Amino acid sequence: MKSSPTPLSIGQLAQRAGVATSALRFYEAEGLLAGSRSAGGHRQYPRHALRRVAFIRAAQNVGLTLPQIKAALATLPDGRTPTKADWARLSASWAPLLDARIAALQALRAKLTGCIGCGCLSLKACALYNPLDVKRNEGPGARMLDVAAPSNAGVAGQSETGRS
Repeated sequence: MKSSPTPLSIGQLAQRAGVATSALRFYEAEGLLAGSRSAGGHRQYPRHALRRVAFIRAAQNVGLTLPQIKAALATLPDGRTPTKADWARLSASWAPLLDARIAALQALRAKLTGCIGCGCLSLKACALYNPLDVKRNEGPGARMLDVAAPSNAGVAGQSETGRS
């Protein structure tokens, strides 16, 4: 009969995985990692948790969010640790996400280069500094204020008579 390998304490897993113990607790709370408690109440993890943490960290480095990582891990049967084939399948599904991010960064770089050449950083005209500002075409100043409000309403230190 073969005995199961000795589980890792949270400190041992953190040290070997290169993450903080608080990160492991967070991963566990988010359902990304499963541990158990020793008879003394200490957190302990199976040795294959090292591979699962490596998967989480690699996916984070790719730019995936924790919900995306959780969804990917949920595709594995019985919550098992990802294999090389699992990584190949999952990483291939992330290619369009990465391609979109690369395209967005290239577009930002192109705008940034133009902005550096111009140097304006104008709130009125700069699409990089003030993107999607649909009110800029109406001219400078506040466009959303209620013009029917009394001119002295809300001015600090002024009473209704206009005296302080």
